[in-house]
Amino acid sequence: MLASLSVVLLLAGAAFFLGGSVGMLRFPDVYTRLHALTKADNLGLGLVVLGLMLQAESLAAVGKLFVIWLLLLAASATASQLVASWAQENGFAPWRG
Repeated sequence: MLASLSVVLLLAGAAFFLGGSVGMLRFPDVYTRLHALTKADNLGLGLVVLGLMLQAESLAAVGKLFVIWLLLLAASATASQLVASWAQENGFAPWRG
């Protein structure tokens, strides 16, 4: 049962990663691309880490996965903020549909 739930979480995480990648390729400007990529990838990462936590052999491994998840969330938010600030400073206007 636990292995099945882990596989479902890993596949769901992969699906969110795929959705974020498609959004990055398909959306019209840098701001909407960043939004799609960071939201989908953060949720995908959370699901993948949760799926891996279910398969971890020790509490220490679960803790390490949790810390990795938190660090990647912070890195993703920081990188997205830097890219958006750079785009705004260099005159990239938001898309107006």
